[in-house]
Amino acid sequence: MIYNSGDTAWLLISAALVIMMTIPGLALFYGGLSKKKDALNTIALSFVAFAITSLIWIIYGYSLAFGNDVSGVIGNLKFIFMDNITVNSIRAGTHVPEFAYASFQLAFAAITVALVSGAIIERLKFNAWLLIIPLWVSFVYIPIAHWVWDNGFLAHFGVIDFAGGNPVEIASGFSALAGAIAIKPRKNNFLIPHNMTLVLLGVGLLWFGWFGFNAGSEIASNGLASIAFLNTNTAGASGLLTWMVIEMYHSKKPTNLGMASGAVAGLVAITPAAGYVSVMSAIIIGIIGGIVSYIGIIFIKPRFGYDDTLDVFGVHGLAGFSGTILTGILASPVVNGYSGLIYGNIYQAIVEIFGAIISASWAFGASFIIFKVVDKVVGLRVKPSEEIEGLDYSMHGESSYNF
Repeated sequence: MIYNSGDTAWLLISAALVIMMTIPGLALFYGGLSKKKDALNTIALSFVAFAITSLIWIIYGYSLAFGNDVSGVIGNLKFIFMDNITVNSIRAGTHVPEFAYASFQLAFAAITVALVSGAIIERLKFNAWLLIIPLWVSFVYIPIAHWVWDNGFLAHFGVIDFAGGNPVEIASGFSALAGAIAIKPRKNNFLIPHNMTLVLLGVGLLWFGWFGFNAGSEIASNGLASIAFLNTNTAGASGLLTWMVIEMYHSKKPTNLGMASGAVAGLVAITPAAGYVSVMSAIIIGIIGGIVSYIGIIFIKPRFGYDDTLDVFGVHGLAGFSGTILTGILASPVVNGYSGLIYGNIYQAIVEIFGAIISASWAFGASFIIFKVVDKVVGLRVKPSEEIEGLDYSMHGESSYNF
């Protein structure tokens, strides 16, 4: 089989778009949200996460996630060090080169671990993060990606996930919650974005990159990629407007931070459903994603007192979980051949709930163990004096702004 040049071109462009979501998109988004004295450190966490994951992926990550299945749990070592892949290798079930597919999936793994950092910034040791990255990618992301997207047991049960509701959104969100609980709250645990311009620039880059994230997940340049593209934008817009309306009613002022959060919530929620639902359903998913995340951040977080600094659980965990369940409810046979609950297929709704619970439980449990192990080895948290001084200087000897 020879590769399709159109599909390959779109996949490579999509891979580049997803890489842009991490560096600089997520880095700027998170950096702008942090305190001025911690901005550079926060940005660095995303950059180093991308670099370390890039090497892990080619050494063994891609093979364990997408190699030949072993008992529905993990892939084998067929592709270790990119072995058994040549420039002429075609990814099974597609018309694209294996190297292009591996590059696209690398970008997904990198942004997912970078997302987790948002919950634990402003008090995390940099060397602790260097240990967390390979452990988390190896024991959380890779297994869940295999379970859902390759020949893992969740795929065998019938779980559908177009672009990462389970391995990306649920995994990062519930892992972030585990990290926030393990590292405990900051001394000053208010979210005071030091630069909203960077926040909005970062969100804009994330929104732009999300078209590659979702539409690229079709691994082809066709009609299904087209509706995934449109659904992505529709849900993002719906989430933004939903959050804006809620704030106008609840606090009387629509904030830019709120609109940015709503857009991300809508984009997160549509991710698992992008290639399975109609455009009208995408509006509903974006609205629900915005509402669920708003409730999580404004009401649930203060009630339980965990310090998820940048609300990774509130947005990615809750909106991702909701979007995964809604995939099983709203999937349309006209779009991709899969029927959800509203079309009479109760099994799809049940299996999506089952998959979401399994992914969330594994991500939270495994991540909590990883954080505790790292805490025993090097310690998770900086000294109180370093936290007060700011991590830009105490961890790196630099400052975000030298004026």
